[in-house]
Amino acid sequence: MKAAFALLGYPLSHSFSKQYFTEKFLRENIDAHYQNLAIPELSDVRIQCHQIKNLQGFNVTIPHKTDILKYLDAITPEAEKIGAVNTVKVAGNKWTGYNTDVWGFERALLEFTGANLPKSALILGTGGAALAVKFVLEKLKIDYFSVSRTPSKIHEISYADVSPEVLAANRLIIQTTPLGMYPDLMGLPQLPYFALTQEHLLFDLVYNPDTTRFMQMGLDHGAKVCNGLKMLIYQAEAAWNIWNSPDAVQS
Repeated sequence: MKAAFALLGYPLSHSFSKQYFTEKFLRENIDAHYQNLAIPELSDVRIQCHQIKNLQGFNVTIPHKTDILKYLDAITPEAEKIGAVNTVKVAGNKWTGYNTDVWGFERALLEFTGANLPKSALILGTGGAALAVKFVLEKLKIDYFSVSRTPSKIHEISYADVSPEVLAANRLIIQTTPLGMYPDLMGLPQLPYFALTQEHLLFDLVYNPDTTRFMQMGLDHGAKVCNGLKMLIYQAEAAWNIWNSPDAVQS
């Protein structure tokens, strides 16, 4: 029977995974198919997924990367520490959660910065993707502040707190929110963009469009910018390896 894989999230108008895996299956002559599951809330997620014949795994995107944890049978230590899951391996009735965003983001970030790894960063947003970003920055020993509309934890500040002086002290700015993602192309985090310089590095996890307004504001001030496409490709390939590896953690 043909293997089945899926993407779980809501909405999925921005979906990268279905096109990526469909093209991969055709290119590599893999007998499998990939479908979108646009589910606004997860109360019936096990029932809905059970209806997909021979489901072997699925990806998880906005807004379910943290809520999916309560529906899993097992989770890797790394994903548990991060507090978010973007990849689930299905083996019979057992669901095991992983976080391949970490692998994808770290590899893409290091390619973007090269040897010019900054000492401090701002993370815009506090959702599931931001949790993976924090994990990577801590691993790389990069200090950071998270910027939130409603800061409530240590190392969190509000957008109003991001002054030109704060931007000057944090050359790396990582945008983890859906702002600017298709079809809302005008979305933009509220920052003092006039304070950006050629020394700044702007990494937007959004990949559609290729250049978001956030990125364009950086380019207008000479900053170096990167979108989330490479991160997505790397995390997708890591997910594929998990789904197809008999050695993937199952408990």
